Amino acid sequence: MADLWTIIVTLNTILAVLTVFREPRDIAATWAWILLLIFLPVFGFVLYSFAGRKLPAKRLFAFQGQDASAIDQKIQQRIKAAPGATNKERVAELPRSARSLVTMFQRINQTPLASNNEVQVLTSGRDFFERLKRSLRQAEGSINLEFYTFYSDDLGHEILDLLVERAQAGVEVHVLYDSLGSAGTTARFFAPLRAAGGHAAPFLKRRFNLINFQLNFRDHRKIVVVDGRVGYVGGFNIGDQYLGRKKKFGHWRDTHLKIQGSAVYDLQEHFLLDWNASVLKAPMDVTADRYFPALSDQPAGRTDLQIVTSGPDSDDEQIKMGYIRLIQLAKKRCWIQTPYLIPDDSTIDALRIAANSGVDVRIMVPCMPDHMFVYRATQYFASQLVKDGIKIYYYQNGFLHAKTMVVDDQLASVGSANFDFRSFKLNFEVNAFLYDQSVTGQLAATYEKDIEQSSLQSEESFRRQSRWLRFKQVASRLLAPIL
Repeated sequence: MADLWTIIVTLNTILAVLTVFREPRDIAATWAWILLLIFLPVFGFVLYSFAGRKLPAKRLFAFQGQDASAIDQKIQQRIKAAPGATNKERVAELPRSARSLVTMFQRINQTPLASNNEVQVLTSGRDFFERLKRSLRQAEGSINLEFYTFYSDDLGHEILDLLVERAQAGVEVHVLYDSLGSAGTTARFFAPLRAAGGHAAPFLKRRFNLINFQLNFRDHRKIVVVDGRVGYVGGFNIGDQYLGRKKKFGHWRDTHLKIQGSAVYDLQEHFLLDWNASVLKAPMDVTADRYFPALSDQPAGRTDLQIVTSGPDSDDEQIKMGYIRLIQLAKKRCWIQTPYLIPDDSTIDALRIAANSGVDVRIMVPCMPDHMFVYRATQYFASQLVKDGIKIYYYQNGFLHAKTMVVDDQLASVGSANFDFRSFKLNFEVNAFLYDQSVTGQLAATYEKDIEQSSLQSEESFRRQSRWLRFKQVASRLLAPIL
């Protein structure tokens, strides 16, 4: 019997190594999968078949094979026709530190600087959904929505009813949602919208694909564009919990941006590309004038920003690189909010270097889990980072879901990307990187208010944790690259 068990273990180990090394991946994820496959011989292989394999070449081509040059030309025509300084002139007016970040995104994400935007910071579900519903009601030409979560609950039905109403009024409506993030929401839920002439589709899911073997690659973006004039980007999804209606989470603390100005063009571009990669048989006309209206009659703001996307269709990890560059640029402060703190080695090093250089580095995370393994891994990394003088805060007033970064007085980021492996490498994400003293000041003031409802952690508080809790944290940390 012992010999048989030895043979089984040996064969399982060999199979695990061969399975994982069939596809190129970073060393941390490689070892995490090998450990899982070895210690969970049957369940591990089942999980790997659904979540461990890379995005198929055909689906990658759906993104990489798209030619965005026609959209970019359309956007540049609109921007040149608008009054005001040119893009190069606006970039030249920015501080040197900001210019370096702009240049990096222009190179790795082909993302221009969008100037003269009016930006509103929304930090409560009530404010966000009131403005969103108002924008939807005022839509005259087109509505494009893309959410990781679109639940078929009370709020979901309310938003759907608005979309149906506008579709019946002749507005062109498109909804793109993630099938896993919107678990429980079926195609039947959107039947009234389709009957009214609207469109709804799951991200990247193909017809008759009953079993999804790429669960790891999710559309985590949150994009809304109305009439090509008003855009929304941030952390909120569509569901009752985002209004604080779920007892499990209580108050829901998030951050979203409402944008008017040239940056809306970039949000529109990314929605169009995502839709056409997902719905091959019903593509949208990416250069239609109705999606990119003239800027001359839109309100002029003072905020410069870049809309940056990242995902498994690229190896550049653009948003992670943006986070690292922001940390490197910090001279006085670097304040981060994230529901999940699972950084890789490069981001850990950046944080430690900044903190040990005298920068006020603060990281705020929730005091409660929504995913247990992820939460324990977050606790582990928090306990390690606090040793370098990084201030770790546990938000106590409900669930913190905001993904923000505030650096010094003029640099900030708001979007969908968490500070973790999944957002860096696996999810399709979108963030706004902002170059504006006023918006940065608003985000900093909000952070300080959140601190009043948070508890500062210390090395001693982590040492007082039970051995069992520390064991769960260490075990979860080993799986961090695949959580």
